Amino acid sequence: MPRTVGAPRRLGHVIADVIKPGLDVLFCGINPGLVSEATGHHFARPGNRFWPALHLSGFTPRQFAPGEQEQLLELGLGITNVAARPSARADELTIDELLQGGAELAEKVERYSPGVLAVLGVTVYRAAFGRKKAQVGPQVETVGGARVWLLPNPSGLNAHYQLPALAEEFAKLKASL
Repeated sequence: MPRTVGAPRRLGHVIADVIKPGLDVLFCGINPGLVSEATGHHFARPGNRFWPALHLSGFTPRQFAPGEQEQLLELGLGITNVAARPSARADELTIDELLQGGAELAEKVERYSPGVLAVLGVTVYRAAFGRKKAQVGPQVETVGGARVWLLPNPSGLNAHYQLPALAEEFAKLKASL
């Protein structure tokens, strides 16, 4: 089965998706941060709460390190991003980048057919797909034929959700599968 996994690489290159056809959930971040760019691993910044939330919600049997991201495929999970360009903060992305990323994401989801597209960040989803009233949780609309579930951004910069609340939102998605 074809798959692409992130691997350490030189700066200035796009971080590879962790993806294969038929995943249960394809988690979609906003864009790679600078630590992810440097390591080639998704959600690599130490303050990012993606990996702890994934474990605490029951998606993984233990907390994985970013360098173990390819092991998610064995669990029916994958990772991609709306925008490929790394930045220090998501608000550095332009609306054009988000719209283009949304269109490319829809094509990717259609090609790989995950059961659920879990977008990590309400604001980016609203911008990339023109859904101004979207809220955390399941969405009525689909993307590329997949159900969409919005989760809070796990960045340490998102003060609205501390780890327990973030893990609770991830667990709601897990329970829906």
